[in-house]
Amino acid sequence: MAMADGFKEKATKEQKYDRQLRLWGDHGQETLENAHVCLINATASGTEILKNLVLPGIGAFTIVDGHKVSGEDVGNNFFLSSSSIGKNRAQATTELLQELNSDVSGNFVEETPDKLLDNDPEFFHRFSLVIGVQLPESTCLRLGAVLWSADVPYLVCRTYGLVGYMRLVVKEHTVIESHPDNALEDLRLDHPFAELKNHIQSYDLDNMDKKDHSHTPWIIIIAKFLEKWYSENNFQLPKNYKEKEAFRQLIRQGILKNENGVPEDEENFDEAIKNVNTSLNPTKISSAVEDILNAERCKNITSQTPAFWVMARGLKEFVENEGGGKLPVRGTIPDMFADSEKFIKLQNVYREKAMQDALIVSKHVESLLQSVGKAPEGISEQDIKLFCKSAAFLRVVCCRSLAEEYSVDSFNKDEITSCMDNPDSEMVLYLMLRSVDRFYQQHSRYPGVYNYQVEEDIAQLKMCVNSLLQEYGLNVNVKDDYIHEFCRYGAAEPHTVASFLGGCAAQEAIKIITHQFVPFNNTFIYNAMAQTSATFQL
Repeated sequence: MAMADGFKEKATKEQKYDRQLRLWGDHGQETLENAHVCLINATASGTEILKNLVLPGIGAFTIVDGHKVSGEDVGNNFFLSSSSIGKNRAQATTELLQELNSDVSGNFVEETPDKLLDNDPEFFHRFSLVIGVQLPESTCLRLGAVLWSADVPYLVCRTYGLVGYMRLVVKEHTVIESHPDNALEDLRLDHPFAELKNHIQSYDLDNMDKKDHSHTPWIIIIAKFLEKWYSENNFQLPKNYKEKEAFRQLIRQGILKNENGVPEDEENFDEAIKNVNTSLNPTKISSAVEDILNAERCKNITSQTPAFWVMARGLKEFVENEGGGKLPVRGTIPDMFADSEKFIKLQNVYREKAMQDALIVSKHVESLLQSVGKAPEGISEQDIKLFCKSAAFLRVVCCRSLAEEYSVDSFNKDEITSCMDNPDSEMVLYLMLRSVDRFYQQHSRYPGVYNYQVEEDIAQLKMCVNSLLQEYGLNVNVKDDYIHEFCRYGAAEPHTVASFLGGCAAQEAIKIITHQFVPFNNTFIYNAMAQTSATFQL
């Protein structure tokens, strides 16, 4: 009975999370379900982010918020109602967010982040990710320092009028499954391995009946005509457009002709001609993966080294020894026009080679683990297979700390200056956000918060902009229009902008938690006035 219940529960879960399982798989979903996210401040932006994490089934969330619900909160936050006014904001929003998904555990702490940082900074160490929303600069930097030293990823989010801002702060984030768009297949036609060579040799296109000829996989067709091409072109791949066109012509000549000399309609040959461009790319290791294999973390393996780097070292040893300077074979081929028998045989050639390569990498990983006194089976075979399959697309994202970004000695002056060559670049919004923070430090409120002070605040904010530019030695021009606009915002948090930011931030949070897809590095700014966005490394 228990087994039946377990199966039923799994089937229900697969239905409930069907679309996302196709994106990040069972293992990604499991990681999400084991994660615990901390949200600081249940404002409109904060609850929109959590909504987009609760629906796909984050394991648990904890809201830290010392504010009481105001009428303004109710006006822009779908997770608060007029009956919530006067209640603690963390408690009120937790109750409503919990209703979205019974699989998720919601908690709240009726405390300001500053109090927690004063009394129990280690409180924040327990989370998979901390998301700080609408935080004053001083709190943001304090929290950033605590999380940086504890290696806890930190996502700073802010909606300020018609501007959305995100900053990712993570020392090192490793990605095995980066899911690149339009990734080229790993066919090795320029360097066929022995088993593939033998398989290609088993085909004789010149002495085949019509049925077999028209059902030969296009990979074989290209490989066969490549042999002819090599013999006439000094064993060089067709490189430029002219050569590739000549190679296509060679394939066209191989299409069977009927008794009248008219070429037959052979779909597999059409596929071969279509795939010349993408299938004849030289097999080489990308610079991003080269950097990983040559990184210090890859060279010095200790008992504390994370699994990613142990596997990267095993991969490096494979490349240098058995791989002949190449990564393990990925082991997949695209769907194509061919009869089942021929397709499956070809598929198995690639699949078995991939398994052999992964096995060799496994042996390297086992001996590395033993050499640092860890159990040789400490990293599962399944994880190593996935690592080998994804080897061409491994990524490591290293963001700078907030302290580095804000320090006069290490801020990214070049990036800011070059972007400000265009005075309407999204970078001007970054400078304005930094300036309103400066205003807050001086006045304990944001500019334009009281309508009757807008004009008065314009002059004050302009002084803050100028002092920021002067302090950082930035010789750039900020138009007065932006200063006026930021005063008119009055630090409002419109729900439309908060909602957009909530979608973006939740997407990045899921990337961080699942270690799938590549997160941005490190600052994202959304301009709702112009419907544009930009990413900067600051």
